[in-house]
Amino acid sequence: MIASFISQYAIEIQVTIIGCIVAAACAIPGVFLVLRRQSLMSDAISHSILFGIVIALFLTHEISSPWLIIGATLTGVATVSLTELIINTRLLKEDSAIGLIFPMFFAIAVLLINRYAGDIHIDSDAVLLGSIDFAPEDRFIFNSLDYGPKAMWVMGAILLANCILLMIFYKELKLATFDAGLAAALGLLPGVIHYGLMTMVSITAVGAFDAVGSILVVALMITPPATALMLTNRLHYMILLSIGIGMMSAITGCVIAHSVGDISTAGAMTSASGFFFLLAILFAPKKGMVSKAVRAHQNRWTFACHLLTIHLLDHEGTPEESDENTFSNLVGPHMKWEPPYANKIVNLSEKEGLITRHGNHLNLTPLGRETARAIMNT
Repeated sequence: MIASFISQYAIEIQVTIIGCIVAAACAIPGVFLVLRRQSLMSDAISHSILFGIVIALFLTHEISSPWLIIGATLTGVATVSLTELIINTRLLKEDSAIGLIFPMFFAIAVLLINRYAGDIHIDSDAVLLGSIDFAPEDRFIFNSLDYGPKAMWVMGAILLANCILLMIFYKELKLATFDAGLAAALGLLPGVIHYGLMTMVSITAVGAFDAVGSILVVALMITPPATALMLTNRLHYMILLSIGIGMMSAITGCVIAHSVGDISTAGAMTSASGFFFLLAILFAPKKGMVSKAVRAHQNRWTFACHLLTIHLLDHEGTPEESDENTFSNLVGPHMKWEPPYANKIVNLSEKEGLITRHGNHLNLTPLGRETARAIMNT
C-alpha cells in the first residue's frame, strides 16, 4: 500500500517535471512569435508536423525511429516556407495563408492514420491532448540503468539548445523582431533569422508533441508569453516571466488534475495558463482592465482639481476674485458643481497642496499656481 502510494507520488512528480521542462522550452521561441505577431504559426507547425511523423513512420515502420523527428521538423519548416510563398504572392494575408496550409497537412495525416495506421500506437486523440500522464512509462535505459523518462531528457536537451541559441543570437533576434529593416541594413539577414526561429519552433514542437500533444504545445508556446507581455515591455524580463508563468501553469495543472482525478492533465495545464492570462488581462499594473479603470477614475478627479486651479488663477488678482474664488461659486450658477462633488474636489486639491481654504474663500498655493500655469502653457 505504502509502496504503491510512493510509486504514484513519484510518477506525479515526474509528470510535473516534464511539464515544467516543456513549458520552459516552449516559452523561449514563443516570446518571439508573440512579438512578431505570428502566434498562429505555432498552431500551424504543431498540427502539420503530424504529417511528417506519419510519412516517416510509413517509410521506416519504426515508431521510435529518429527519422520521425527529422520528418516532423522538415514538415514544420515546409509549412512556414509554403505559407511565406503564398504571402509573397500578395493574394492572401498571413492568417489566411496559414489557414490554408496547416489544415491540409493535418487532415491528410489524420486520414492516413485512420486508413493505414490503425494498428500502430498513434491516434488523433493522442495527437491533440497528448499523453503526458504516461510519459514517465517511456524510460531512457542505457547499459541496463534507468535514467528516468525519455521525454524529460529529450525536452531537457531541447531546452538547453534553445537557451544556448538565445544567448548566442539574442541581439540578432531582438533587432530582427523589432526592426527588420535596420537588421537588413546592418547585414544581419532577417530572413535567415526568421527561418532559424521557425526551425527552433518546429524542433521544440516536435519534441513536445509526443508527451503533451498539439493543444498544449500551442498553449505553452503562446499563452505565457502573451501573459508576460501584459506585465512588462522589456524583452529579457518578458522571457523570464514567460518561462516562470509557463512552469506555474504546468505545476498548477498537474496539481488540479491529480487532485480532481479523471481529467486530462494537458487540459488542466492549458486551462491554468488561460487563467493566468485572464488574471493579467484584469489586474496587470499598467495594461490590466481593472488598473486602467482605476487610473481613469483617478484621472477624472485629477482633471477636476487642475480645472479648479486654472479657474482660481484666471481670476486671481482681479476685481471678481472675491466672488469667483469661493466655494459658493463652485456650486453656484458659474461652475454648477454639486455640493458633495465640489467639496471632494476642494479637499483633494488641499491634500495635494494645490490650494488653501479659508472659510468660503479659496487661494492658490505656489504649487497650485505653478501647476495651473504649466497646464495653460501646454
